[in-house]
Amino acid sequence: MLLWIAYPVIIFFGLQILEPRYVAGLLALLLIARWGQGVHRMISRMPGVHIAVMGVLLTLAIAATLSNSEAILRIYPAAMSFGMLLLFGLSLKYPPSMIEVIARLTTPDLSVAGVQYTRTVTQVWCLFFIANGGIATYTALYASRDIWALYNGLIAYIAMAVLFASEWLIRRRFIARHTSNA
Repeated sequence: MLLWIAYPVIIFFGLQILEPRYVAGLLALLLIARWGQGVHRMISRMPGVHIAVMGVLLTLAIAATLSNSEAILRIYPAAMSFGMLLLFGLSLKYPPSMIEVIARLTTPDLSVAGVQYTRTVTQVWCLFFIANGGIATYTALYASRDIWALYNGLIAYIAMAVLFASEWLIRRRFIARHTSNA
């Protein structure tokens, strides 16, 4: 997990000493190793769109390896963000919403108000992924390697952590309030 969080920083420092193909090859190996752990069990429970997103990300890593392209390597965080947008957005069209699934891990008997709340939060995450993906794309195409690594390796993760922690705290209060009123 730490490798995924540090991905842009690893790329930044890796590109200082290695060609893009070797850094991308490492990324592809990490993807395969991560998915290789219980991959059959994991994939058998995944909707096809999740598998497709994983396939696109792996394809990008392999394409960067074969082409030795830093540009493809730098677009990876944007692809991740747009992949998450797709997964979260489709969960709004085909419920339960992504946040509802997460909320039900700790609150299986989620109220109707809780379901609506989690739907709204899923929409907020969709907006986040649009903004983050746009900025990640911009930094990949137009910013220096330093700015790209700063945004994608630090700022984006801080923004995600703040949104996640804020939503989690608000959801706990919301569920407690609606459970005590029921």
